[in-house]
Amino acid sequence: MACCVEVLALVLLIVTASATTPDTLQKFPLLMPHVKPERAETYFCTPIRIDPTQEYYITAFQPNASMDTAHHMLLYGCETPGTDEEVWNCGEMALAQPGIKSAAVCGSGSQVIYAWARDAPKLVLPEGVAFKVGGKSPIQYIVLQVHYASVEKFKDGSTDDSGVFLYYTETPQPKAAGVLLMGTGGRINPNSVEYMETACTINEDKVIHPFAFRTHTHALGRVVSGYKVTRKGYADEWELIGKKDPQLPQMFYPVAKDLVLRKGDTVAARCTMESKRDRTTRVGSTNEDEMCNFYMMYWTNGNIMKKKTCFSLGPPFYYWTRGGLSNIPDRDASSLSVGTSAQEQGIDPHQI
Repeated sequence: MACCVEVLALVLLIVTASATTPDTLQKFPLLMPHVKPERAETYFCTPIRIDPTQEYYITAFQPNASMDTAHHMLLYGCETPGTDEEVWNCGEMALAQPGIKSAAVCGSGSQVIYAWARDAPKLVLPEGVAFKVGGKSPIQYIVLQVHYASVEKFKDGSTDDSGVFLYYTETPQPKAAGVLLMGTGGRINPNSVEYMETACTINEDKVIHPFAFRTHTHALGRVVSGYKVTRKGYADEWELIGKKDPQLPQMFYPVAKDLVLRKGDTVAARCTMESKRDRTTRVGSTNEDEMCNFYMMYWTNGNIMKKKTCFSLGPPFYYWTRGGLSNIPDRDASSLSVGTSAQEQGIDPHQI
């Protein structure tokens, strides 16, 4: 399929006034162009090119999808897309659909800016916080990736337009939004409980304000937790960023408490996995595999961090203890007993 990303860029520039909300936000649909996935575990990507002469500020994301159709969706900011096709296979290890080109999500400059799963609702960023795209920003394209775990509903000839409505303004916003994606490789042994852990130290001279987090696993995940870790003398001090049951709607939830990350602090995440299978489960892209992801959404003054991802080899090669962390809150990191849900905090999770 030949792609008209230049046309898509023009569409972005001519969104009509009818799509403008009272607070001057405009709305743009980034949707799959009525695709028809033929194989289970298909990953499709489709791009939009942003006007390189104008900067836009994305302040909200409204999903247009159902978990009955889409297993999950990701929005990537790219300097260049993986290909100039309108739609392409972008599942890496997943099966590719014949007749459609296969390529990476981004050709260069990849960063996650939004993620959705399990019927998560609309996400509105805090006042003054936005993802800057287009213009002189490193995000010149936005690529939508949709994972179709099942294709049963398409056997009658129907097509899909899953995606996300982007709310944006041309008015510069004072706080830059970013996402740090944390994850692991590794495996989970049969009939076992496993900790999949990762940690990275902040090496940039910035003040980072986490304001939302999201968890993602497949079927075996029970708890996903993320922490700020600060070295105090010879022991580490742990502060909860957030934790959640990943079988709940995989939306961005408010952080457990206000905190800041500075140079020298460590961000650590754990997925507690419980397997009752008689086989080994490995990290992979299909629904029969597993994933361990903790997304930390943050704002900062000026440019966001250069570090966009934090991955470890996972079990049996990496654990927090092997990474040199101490004073580990094992029980808290694998328990949901601490009230950190949006409802328990009295916070509307739709408005972070």
